Amino acid sequence: MSDLFEIIQTTRAMRRLKPDPVPDELIRKILEMGVCAANGANTQRWRFLVIKDPKIKQQVQVHYKRAFDEVIGPRYLTATPPPGVTRERYLRQHAAVEYLTDHFHEAPVWIIACLDEGRQTPTRGSGASIYPAVQNMLLAARALGLGSTLTTRHLLYEKEVEAILGLPPGVHSYAILPIGYPMGRFGPVGRAPLAEIVYQDRWEQPYPGLQ
Repeated sequence: MSDLFEIIQTTRAMRRLKPDPVPDELIRKILEMGVCAANGANTQRWRFLVIKDPKIKQQVQVHYKRAFDEVIGPRYLTATPPPGVTRERYLRQHAAVEYLTDHFHEAPVWIIACLDEGRQTPTRGSGASIYPAVQNMLLAARALGLGSTLTTRHLLYEKEVEAILGLPPGVHSYAILPIGYPMGRFGPVGRAPLAEIVYQDRWEQPYPGLQ
Protein backbone atom coordinates (compact mmCIF):
# COMPACT_ATOMS: atom_id res chain seq x y z
CA MET A 1 0.00 0.00 0.00
CA SER A 2 1.24 3.48 -0.81
CA ASP A 3 2.43 5.85 1.89
CA LEU A 4 -0.45 7.72 3.57
CA PHE A 5 0.94 11.14 2.72
CA GLU A 6 1.39 10.19 -0.92
CA ILE A 7 -2.20 8.93 -1.05
CA ILE A 8 -3.51 12.19 0.42
CA GLN A 9 -1.43 14.33 -1.93
CA THR A 10 -2.54 12.41 -5.04
CA THR A 11 -6.23 11.87 -4.32
CA ARG A 12 -7.51 13.91 -7.22
CA ALA A 13 -11.14 14.13 -8.21
CA MET A 14 -11.34 11.38 -10.84
CA ARG A 15 -14.33 12.20 -13.02
CA ARG A 16 -13.62 9.96 -15.99
CA LEU A 17 -14.38 6.41 -14.89
CA LYS A 18 -14.49 3.14 -16.77
CA PRO A 19 -17.83 1.25 -16.73
CA ASP A 20 -16.02 -1.97 -15.75
CA PRO A 21 -17.49 -3.71 -12.68
CA VAL A 22 -15.88 -3.11 -9.30
CA PRO A 23 -15.66 -6.17 -7.01
CA ASP A 24 -17.85 -6.06 -3.92
CA GLU A 25 -14.86 -6.82 -1.70
CA LEU A 26 -13.30 -3.50 -2.72
CA ILE A 27 -16.51 -1.58 -2.06
CA ARG A 28 -16.74 -3.30 1.31
CA LYS A 29 -13.19 -2.22 2.16
CA ILE A 30 -14.05 1.37 1.22
CA LEU A 31 -17.12 1.28 3.47
CA GLU A 32 -15.13 -0.24 6.32
CA MET A 33 -12.67 2.65 6.12
CA GLY A 34 -15.58 5.09 6.01
CA VAL A 35 -16.97 3.99 9.35
CA CYS A 36 -13.56 4.41 11.00
CA ALA A 37 -14.06 8.18 10.69
CA ALA A 38 -14.78 10.67 13.43
CA ASN A 39 -18.43 11.63 13.95
CA GLY A 40 -20.37 13.73 16.44
CA ALA A 41 -20.51 12.09 19.90
CA ASN A 42 -19.84 8.77 18.17
CA THR A 43 -23.57 8.46 17.49
CA GLN A 44 -22.77 6.80 14.13
CA ARG A 45 -25.89 8.16 12.47
CA TRP A 46 -24.33 7.68 9.06
CA ARG A 47 -26.07 5.45 6.55
CA PHE A 48 -24.63 4.34 3.20
CA LEU A 49 -26.69 3.38 0.18
CA VAL A 50 -24.81 1.43 -2.49
CA ILE A 51 -26.38 1.98 -5.89
CA LYS A 52 -25.78 -0.39 -8.81
CA ASP A 53 -29.22 -0.39 -10.45
CA PRO A 54 -28.86 1.32 -13.88
CA LYS A 55 -32.47 2.55 -13.80
CA ILE A 56 -31.98 4.39 -10.51
CA LYS A 57 -28.75 5.95 -11.74
CA GLN A 58 -30.33 7.05 -15.00
CA GLN A 59 -33.19 8.75 -13.16
CA VAL A 60 -30.78 10.62 -10.87
CA GLN A 61 -28.56 11.58 -13.81
CA VAL A 62 -31.44 13.54 -15.34
CA HIS A 63 -31.41 15.93 -12.35
CA TYR A 64 -27.62 15.87 -12.19
CA LYS A 65 -27.40 17.08 -15.79
CA ARG A 66 -30.13 19.63 -15.25
CA ALA A 67 -28.09 21.10 -12.39
CA PHE A 68 -25.06 21.32 -14.69
CA ASP A 69 -26.98 22.97 -17.50
CA GLU A 70 -28.67 25.51 -15.25
CA VAL A 71 -26.04 26.25 -12.58
CA ILE A 72 -22.70 24.44 -12.64
CA GLY A 73 -21.79 24.83 -16.32
CA PRO A 74 -22.42 28.60 -16.53
CA ARG A 75 -20.57 29.09 -13.22
CA TYR A 76 -17.46 27.34 -14.55
CA LEU A 77 -17.40 29.41 -17.72
CA THR A 78 -17.45 32.73 -15.86
CA ALA A 79 -15.46 31.90 -12.72
CA THR A 80 -11.83 32.75 -11.99
CA PRO A 81 -9.60 29.67 -11.63
CA PRO A 82 -9.08 28.69 -7.97
CA PRO A 83 -5.72 29.23 -6.24
CA GLY A 84 -2.95 26.98 -7.48
CA VAL A 85 -4.76 26.19 -10.76
CA THR A 86 -3.87 27.64 -14.16
CA ARG A 87 -6.56 28.72 -16.62
CA GLU A 88 -5.62 25.82 -18.88
CA ARG A 89 -5.93 23.31 -16.07
CA TYR A 90 -9.20 24.88 -14.98
CA LEU A 91 -10.64 24.40 -18.46
CA ARG A 92 -9.52 20.77 -18.40
CA GLN A 93 -11.30 20.44 -15.07
CA HIS A 94 -14.45 21.90 -16.62
CA ALA A 95 -14.22 19.37 -19.45
CA ALA A 96 -13.91 16.57 -16.88
CA VAL A 97 -16.92 17.88 -14.97
CA GLU A 98 -18.92 17.93 -18.20
CA TYR A 99 -17.80 14.39 -18.97
CA LEU A 100 -18.90 13.19 -15.55
CA THR A 101 -22.24 14.92 -16.08
CA ASP A 102 -22.89 13.01 -19.29
CA HIS A 103 -21.59 9.69 -17.96
CA PHE A 104 -22.57 9.91 -14.30
CA HIS A 105 -24.98 6.99 -14.59
CA GLU A 106 -22.29 4.79 -16.16
CA ALA A 107 -20.07 4.70 -13.07
CA PRO A 108 -20.42 1.07 -11.95
CA VAL A 109 -21.04 1.86 -8.28
CA TRP A 110 -22.34 4.84 -6.34
CA ILE A 111 -22.10 5.26 -2.60
CA ILE A 112 -24.71 7.68 -1.27
CA ALA A 113 -23.50 9.12 2.03
CA CYS A 114 -26.47 9.90 4.29
CA LEU A 115 -27.31 10.90 7.84
CA ASP A 116 -30.25 9.52 9.79
CA GLU A 117 -31.26 12.75 11.52
CA GLY A 118 -34.65 11.62 12.77
CA ARG A 119 -36.66 14.66 13.78
CA GLN A 120 -33.61 16.88 14.21
CA THR A 121 -33.15 19.83 11.87
CA PRO A 122 -29.82 19.70 10.00
CA THR A 123 -27.35 22.38 11.10
CA ARG A 124 -23.92 23.60 10.07
CA GLY A 125 -22.47 20.95 12.36
CA SER A 126 -24.33 18.06 10.75
CA GLY A 127 -21.69 17.52 8.10
CA ALA A 128 -19.11 16.79 10.79
CA SER A 129 -20.79 13.42 11.24
CA ILE A 130 -20.62 12.35 7.58
CA TYR A 131 -17.95 14.22 5.61
CA PRO A 132 -15.00 12.71 7.53
CA ALA A 133 -16.37 9.31 6.47
CA VAL A 134 -16.63 10.55 2.89
CA GLN A 135 -12.99 11.65 2.93
CA ASN A 136 -11.92 8.31 4.39
CA MET A 137 -13.74 6.53 1.56
CA LEU A 138 -12.11 8.74 -1.09
CA LEU A 139 -8.68 7.95 0.34
CA ALA A 140 -9.50 4.25 0.57
CA ALA A 141 -10.62 4.21 -3.05
CA ARG A 142 -7.36 5.89 -4.06
CA ALA A 143 -5.33 3.33 -2.09
CA LEU A 144 -7.17 0.55 -3.94
CA GLY A 145 -6.53 2.10 -7.34
CA LEU A 146 -10.12 3.26 -7.77
CA GLY A 147 -11.24 6.72 -8.82
CA SER A 148 -14.02 8.81 -7.31
CA THR A 149 -15.05 12.34 -6.51
CA LEU A 150 -17.13 14.03 -3.82
CA THR A 151 -20.18 15.48 -5.53
CA THR A 152 -23.13 17.25 -3.92
CA ARG A 153 -24.68 18.68 -7.07
CA HIS A 154 -27.75 16.49 -6.71
CA LEU A 155 -28.71 18.59 -3.67
CA LEU A 156 -29.86 21.33 -6.04
CA TYR A 157 -32.78 18.96 -6.64
CA GLU A 158 -32.65 17.27 -3.27
CA LYS A 159 -36.32 16.31 -2.92
CA GLU A 160 -36.54 14.84 -6.40
CA VAL A 161 -33.34 12.83 -6.06
CA GLU A 162 -34.04 11.58 -2.54
CA ALA A 163 -37.46 10.41 -3.71
CA ILE A 164 -35.81 8.43 -6.50
CA LEU A 165 -33.38 6.95 -3.99
CA GLY A 166 -36.26 6.02 -1.70
CA LEU A 167 -34.80 7.63 1.41
CA PRO A 168 -37.15 7.41 4.40
CA PRO A 169 -38.27 10.46 6.44
CA GLY A 170 -35.47 11.91 8.56
CA VAL A 171 -32.71 10.52 6.33
CA HIS A 172 -30.87 13.00 4.10
CA SER A 173 -28.12 12.55 1.54
CA TYR A 174 -24.94 14.59 1.86
CA ALA A 175 -22.81 13.32 -1.03
CA ILE A 176 -22.68 10.87 -3.91
CA LEU A 177 -19.42 9.07 -4.60
CA PRO A 178 -19.32 7.56 -8.10
CA ILE A 179 -16.70 4.82 -7.98
CA GLY A 180 -14.87 3.04 -10.78
CA TYR A 181 -11.49 2.37 -12.32
CA PRO A 182 -10.09 5.70 -13.54
CA MET A 183 -9.34 6.41 -17.19
CA GLY A 184 -6.59 8.85 -16.22
CA ARG A 185 -3.71 8.79 -13.77
CA PHE A 186 -3.51 9.88 -10.19
CA GLY A 187 -1.27 12.86 -9.56
CA PRO A 188 -0.60 15.80 -7.26
CA VAL A 189 -3.54 18.07 -6.46
CA GLY A 190 -3.38 21.77 -7.30
CA ARG A 191 -3.67 23.99 -4.23
CA ALA A 192 -2.70 27.48 -3.08
CA PRO A 193 0.49 27.93 -1.04
CA LEU A 194 -0.10 27.67 2.71
CA ALA A 195 1.24 31.18 3.20
CA GLU A 196 -1.82 32.53 1.40
CA ILE A 197 -4.38 30.79 3.58
CA VAL A 198 -2.86 30.19 7.03
CA TYR A 199 -2.71 32.84 9.76
CA GLN A 200 -1.63 32.99 13.40
CA ASP A 201 -3.56 34.56 16.29
CA ARG A 202 -5.17 37.28 14.15
CA TRP A 203 -6.80 37.20 10.73
CA GLU A 204 -4.28 37.71 7.92
CA GLN A 205 -1.32 37.81 10.31
CA PRO A 206 1.28 35.46 8.80
CA TYR A 207 2.02 32.17 10.50
CA PRO A 208 5.83 32.13 10.99
CA GLY A 209 5.90 28.35 11.15
CA LEU A 210 5.73 28.28 7.36
CA GLN A 211 9.03 30.10 6.92
